[in-house]
Amino acid sequence: MPSSPVPGLDRRLFLTSLLGAAAGVAGLSGCADGSAAAADDVASTVPPAKKVPAGTSLKIASYQNTQQLQFRLAKLGDPPFRVSNWLNIGAGPDVINAFRAKSLDLANNAGIPPIQAYYQGFDAKIVAINITRKPNYLFATKPGSDIRSVDDFKGRRLAFSQGQAQGVVLLRALKQAGLKYDDVELVPLTSNQFLTALQSGQVDIAPLANSQAPAYLKQYEGKGARIVTTDVVDLLNLLWAPVSVLNDPAKAAAIAAYIPYWAKGQVWTYEHPDVWNREFYVKTQNLTLPQAEAITELANKPLFPPSWDEAIAWEQETADLLAEGGFVKKFDVSELFDHRFEGIAAKSVPAEYRK
Repeated sequence: MPSSPVPGLDRRLFLTSLLGAAAGVAGLSGCADGSAAAADDVASTVPPAKKVPAGTSLKIASYQNTQQLQFRLAKLGDPPFRVSNWLNIGAGPDVINAFRAKSLDLANNAGIPPIQAYYQGFDAKIVAINITRKPNYLFATKPGSDIRSVDDFKGRRLAFSQGQAQGVVLLRALKQAGLKYDDVELVPLTSNQFLTALQSGQVDIAPLANSQAPAYLKQYEGKGARIVTTDVVDLLNLLWAPVSVLNDPAKAAAIAAYIPYWAKGQVWTYEHPDVWNREFYVKTQNLTLPQAEAITELANKPLFPPSWDEAIAWEQETADLLAEGGFVKKFDVSELFDHRFEGIAAKSVPAEYRK
């Protein structure tokens, strides 16, 4: 196990706090040889069937019920299989645990959770890619802070989630500012703990999603909290699934059939911000219309690349960045991509949404 690059940060405690005791143990065993795949769990290379067999079902992640709402508003109809469960789950560590428990077949995450899963010894693969060109995250300060730029992060306590997009965005921001890991204190938390940690002063800085920032500022800007913006992006928004699911021919066919729904839902949302503001942010997230509009103004235009070359290169850079800090072992990320599904998303959307 690599030694911690951050003074006072115990890696064993870090992994356990992020993933729970059972997953933490699995993570420790996974880093022993750096290999995710078991010898008897070789990924299938058979192309998914064009027709989904009758009786096929999938358990799909839908954080805050966004997928069902997108499909309903866009009038996409039902996919050609049964969704046996829509799970309100989004955080990478939670998704990995659900994959392990076999309670989830397919999830939507950023690029870092598949890397974290590999490091833990859990075999899963990416099946669809959406490229994001603009920042999805801002850095929020605790109330009463004097921090105004990333340069001011030196010597401060920063909320850090190794297994989530917020973690790699923070690492990239530090690298861009020329700050080393031992210039700051990384506080191991999961993203659902960030707001509480900021409010209580447990951390000085936490990366928040664009959608979280307006509500946080509304409550704490008058008490001296502020937002630090950067041009750091988290390039990948993706669908991924356990290899055990992908090796099931019926489920693989269902996933291939689901990908166009996923892509078209994102395109519809981007093209109908006024409706999405009212139906999602105002009605389900209790934001004001101006707050919702501030979020959608920052929204990325969805881009579904016919080729995954750029995504693989970005994922390799991310894995290397984590390896530099001793958070994972260096490995070839090409193992994380199931090329049987490459191009399906791109073919399902108009040309302007293809990278």
